Amino acid sequence: MPENTPPKPVVPIVSSEHLTSPDSWHLSEFEYGMIIANNAFSRWMVRCMSAAGHRDFSPLDVLVLHNVNHRRRQKRLVDICFVLHIEDHHTVNYSLKKLVKLGLVEKEKQGKEIFYSATTEGEEVCRRYREVRERCLTSVYRNLEREGEEVSEAAALLRLLSGLYDQASRAAASL
Repeated sequence: MPENTPPKPVVPIVSSEHLTSPDSWHLSEFEYGMIIANNAFSRWMVRCMSAAGHRDFSPLDVLVLHNVNHRRRQKRLVDICFVLHIEDHHTVNYSLKKLVKLGLVEKEKQGKEIFYSATTEGEEVCRRYREVRERCLTSVYRNLEREGEEVSEAAALLRLLSGLYDQASRAAASL
């Protein structure tokens, strides 16, 4: 490019240009980033679980299994939904039933509550998932020339913005 040629302006990459206003391009760029990151992450979870030996898992099935296995504590349906930030309890309940049927999760009734925990086989599947994750994802992540703090800052920003989206969804529900 000749020296006198002005640089081309950077055009934001958005998924829905018709939704943006002049001062909201950054939010639209963020939303598009979330869309593609969510889809990539969902695809990753399913493929990683498949490599760990379990095909036909949805992303939610993977999340539920890992949440149930987390800290090896029994959890109620409502607790799992709360931590995963899922309103539709029936979708998580469906995943739990599937995982129980596969022998990866067990349930125990205590009074009126049902508590879920990972079986030995469920813990083993999570261990194999971790091995695949280390081999295919974490090892590459370690080679990036980024500081872990940047990723932590991005995670904090995602949590902050998820609060804004929650607030906006409550406002929209009241319209």
